[in-house]
Amino acid sequence: MKVAFATNDGSRVNAHFGQATLFAVYNVTKQGGELLEMRRIPAVLNQDEAGKIDSRIEAVGDCTLIFIMQIGASAAARVTRRKIMPVKVPMGSPIDEQVKRLVEMLQGKPPMWLAKVLRAEEEQAEGGEADGTHG
Repeated sequence: MKVAFATNDGSRVNAHFGQATLFAVYNVTKQGGELLEMRRIPAVLNQDEAGKIDSRIEAVGDCTLIFIMQIGASAAARVTRRKIMPVKVPMGSPIDEQVKRLVEMLQGKPPMWLAKVLRAEEEQAEGGEADGTHG
């Protein structure tokens, strides 16, 4: 699954969702995690709050989880509507430690919130490919 981390330096979760200038996007599986890309949010002058949130949701739209330091209530609601689960972690949490923890959770018995996310992801994957009549 793809996982995004809100970061200002590429190595720690140290950004609020609405102010993040960079998202480190990893592919995380039971076998481990690997950095896929760094997605930079372009600066837009005089962008309103909704625009800031939209551009960030757009940047992480293909991710299942997003690790952030903070997220506002309206942004959190919009993120979850896009089937992306926001995960708050303490400021400055090293991204590699968060990836490692996630891999360990996937290898063991995932907590309820993660199991639910994984189930939804599986159902989505099966939905379009089941009998060939979709699409």
